[in-house]
Amino acid sequence: MTNPQEHAHIGGHQLRPESLMMSYGYTPAWSEGAIKPPIFQTSTFVFKNAEEGKAFFELAYGLRQANPDEEMGLIYSRLNNPSLEILEHRLTLWDGAEEAASFASGMAAISTTLLALLQPGDVVLHSEPVYGGSDFFLKNVLRKFGIEARGFLPTASPVELAAQAAAIEPGRLAMIFVETPANPTNHLVDLEACAALARRYATPEKPVRLVVDNTFLGPVFQHPLKHGADVVLYSATKFLGGHSDLIAGAALASKPLMKEIKAMRTFMGTMCDPNTGWMLMRSLETLKLRMERAATSAQVIADWLRAHPLVARTYYLTHLEHSPAQQDIYRRHCLSPGSMISFDIRGGEAEAFRFLNALKLIKLAVSLGGTESLAEHPATMTHSDITVEDQLTMGITPQMVRLSIGVEDPQDLMLDLSQAFEAVGMPQEVTVAEMA
Repeated sequence: MTNPQEHAHIGGHQLRPESLMMSYGYTPAWSEGAIKPPIFQTSTFVFKNAEEGKAFFELAYGLRQANPDEEMGLIYSRLNNPSLEILEHRLTLWDGAEEAASFASGMAAISTTLLALLQPGDVVLHSEPVYGGSDFFLKNVLRKFGIEARGFLPTASPVELAAQAAAIEPGRLAMIFVETPANPTNHLVDLEACAALARRYATPEKPVRLVVDNTFLGPVFQHPLKHGADVVLYSATKFLGGHSDLIAGAALASKPLMKEIKAMRTFMGTMCDPNTGWMLMRSLETLKLRMERAATSAQVIADWLRAHPLVARTYYLTHLEHSPAQQDIYRRHCLSPGSMISFDIRGGEAEAFRFLNALKLIKLAVSLGGTESLAEHPATMTHSDITVEDQLTMGITPQMVRLSIGVEDPQDLMLDLSQAFEAVGMPQEVTVAEMA
């Protein structure tokens, strides 16, 4: 593979990510002039000679440093594959990352990264809430390896967050893990404050890494590396894939950190497969178009929901008037409010279920970021492994509904939402005064 940067400029001008997604990292002459990269559906690759095989393995296993202009050649698809190399070049573009790695799922990206960068005795300071799978991995799986997870609410001030870090035994803090906006409450975490905290406690012998799950806003609407993050993670199943037809994940970081993460990926076998990699490349070509259309519709729908008499509260990134601190983070970090909306329906779980069961155009399903709009009940679905007491502390209520807005016509989506509200009826405890 040649250096993809060679074709990233015209007349000295850097091309934008949405333009480079069509061709970056690939030359048609490599594959009989095919305009799109083929799927390299192979498990292994033939060496020209034994000496070449030896050299490739020396680099793959870190037995020696690469010579100038020397790259590790193709060995085996658990280590590298042309389909995935092209994909990973393109994944770096939006975030401005040095390197990327693709994974078999979002949880594969998260678990591999954390296991690569943590060791027994370490403490992970993490925001709450996070995706239910991440929550379980942090609090239950890592514990089996002698790694402790301690949570903080996204509404914690920098002073409160610093106090939590100060309470950790010296030398044990190894990572600050953040999901922002939080799933499903859309709470924002101050990445710059977290980065400053990580730097304060880091030493040459014990680095403290800031790892950010950026799935909710994706690489189009938020760039954590620019705000001090060391690693950015994605469930590529969501916006990056965008069509609800694949499962994948991604991690992006500096080359030294990605070397550690990719080494762990090799031995855990959590890499993406070539066919999924090809599908992701297809999806990246329309990423910005899809995300911008969905966000435009979501703004209209969120404003409409906020005014609806059966909605007690909306959780959307332009509805932050109640919190100047959250507004400030949004202004500094986010380029758009995105297309994820949560809201509390008046009533409780029963009303939320009646609403969800009545939807027609919007599908009742977990996941998010696809072309179709989806709805789910976080408390009993995506975050059901979290205790009710902890859910309430995190802001996840029994009456909360989470919407992922797709690319359908927003008026049709509101028509569907309207008839679902009508099916709920007016909860008896809702008075005229409350509606006003």
